[in-house]
Amino acid sequence: MRLLAQIKKDLDFNNNLYNLVEVLKEISISQYRIMEKKIKSFDKVFNALESLFEMFDPESSNHPLINTGNRQPGVIAITSDSGLLGGLNMQVMNSAVKEAVSSRATLIIIGEKGKVFAKDSGLPTVNFKGIKDETRYEQAVELRDFIVKEELAGRLGALEMIYPYSISLFSQQVQVIKLLPFSKADNIRVKNEGSFYPDIIYESPIDDVVGYLIYLLLSRKFYETFGLARLAEMSARYIHLENSKTKIEQLNKELKMQYFRTRHELIDRNIRELFASRLAVHN
Repeated sequence: MRLLAQIKKDLDFNNNLYNLVEVLKEISISQYRIMEKKIKSFDKVFNALESLFEMFDPESSNHPLINTGNRQPGVIAITSDSGLLGGLNMQVMNSAVKEAVSSRATLIIIGEKGKVFAKDSGLPTVNFKGIKDETRYEQAVELRDFIVKEELAGRLGALEMIYPYSISLFSQQVQVIKLLPFSKADNIRVKNEGSFYPDIIYESPIDDVVGYLIYLLLSRKFYETFGLARLAEMSARYIHLENSKTKIEQLNKELKMQYFRTRHELIDRNIRELFASRLAVHN
């Protein structure tokens, strides 16, 4: 009887946990859809700013954001401080640490969980707080200002960013993008050699123009990427909850089988004892 009572108690607990996971899963779906609508890629802004690079040859500039030289490279790793995302954080950090070790780069980590993963790497690290929706823009500006300051001071060179990207609600992957030197970034459109506009009159030195354009583009890129990383977090959380729900269903199935088997065994034993008692009394 005690065993039956314990199994029944476990079933009740699992059913309550199942309902809780189901609610959390629905919340995750809702948050994902809301964030998906909020994220804007700012394609028009990027296209407008990048189109200015078509008017001159960026390679003619000696600005540190264009010509990073042999300065120490940097790798930005975006991780999450939210729960249920250990696997996703590990994928990002494994890729970031591998890249940083191979290029002897400074590791710039977004999120406390990423800092924990990087402890044993022996790499020089710089840490920033995990991304929050309400301060996402301010955090993007903070990172932009730090990067530009380090680049201008000659303490950073080529720069890459590694972050989780949500392909859909059910799938994520780790993305790697090159940010600096900017002329070699994936999202820049530069005309063929000889097709620029040499007769343009600039009110400011070309290096100042280049620096300011990249300054604006970096903040937008960080803001957009932070949003994409948050979307991947919600996607990963949903999958984790869905897997947990499946495991609870399987466990409940096993507990029910154990419950009925134990109950039948108890009934059979009681019946045998009852007949044995009657036979003993009759004899």
